[in-house]
Amino acid sequence: MNHADLVALLQDAITERGGRWADLGAGEGAFTLALADLLGPGAHITAVDRDAGALRNLASERFPGVKVETKVGDFTRPLGLSNLDGVVMANSLHFVRDKAPVLASVRSMLRPGGKLIVVEYGSDRGNPWVPHPFTYERWERMAAQAGFEKTRLLRTIPSRHLGSMYSAVSANPLPPSGGGLGRIPSPHRGEG
Repeated sequence: MNHADLVALLQDAITERGGRWADLGAGEGAFTLALADLLGPGAHITAVDRDAGALRNLASERFPGVKVETKVGDFTRPLGLSNLDGVVMANSLHFVRDKAPVLASVRSMLRPGGKLIVVEYGSDRGNPWVPHPFTYERWERMAAQAGFEKTRLLRTIPSRHLGSMYSAVSANPLPPSGGGLGRIPSPHRGEG
C-alpha cells in the first residue's frame, strides 16, 4: 500500500484537525504519517511500539506543525496515556489473542467521545504472520462488548494477504447528560 491508500483508510474518521492521538503498534510509522497528514498543524501524536529500532526512523521525521513523539512500549500494558482524542490500531490488534483487556485499556486512554480507528484484515482465520485477525462483523461485537458505541465501517480494500483489509471507527461514549432531572423545586416554594 502507498501513502494515499493509508490516508484513505483513516480519512473518513478524522472530522477535526489537530488534537491528541496515539498510534498503538506504530511500527515504522506508516499510519502515523497518514494520521499526521490528516490531523495537520497543532496535532500531537504519540507513536508506540515495542521495537525501538522500528521507531528510530519515525523519530527523525519532520512534520510541519505536528508534534510526533515516539514511545517504546507494549500496548498490552499501561502506557500512561490519557484524555486522547483518538487512537489508531492499524494491523496491531491481531497480534493479541485476548483483546478485551487491551480494549478496556484503550477506552481508558480516550476522552469521552474519543475515537478508536481499527485497521484489520477481513478474516477470522489467521496465519503465522497475522495470528488473530477479525472480520468487521466480529469487530462490531467486540467493540460493543468493550463499551464502545457508534461503530461503523469506513472502507474495505483488497489485500494479497487474507483477501481484504478494512478500517472501522468506534467511539468512547459520552457521559450521560443528566437529562430528565430538570430543576428541583424548592421545598418552601408557595408557602407563605
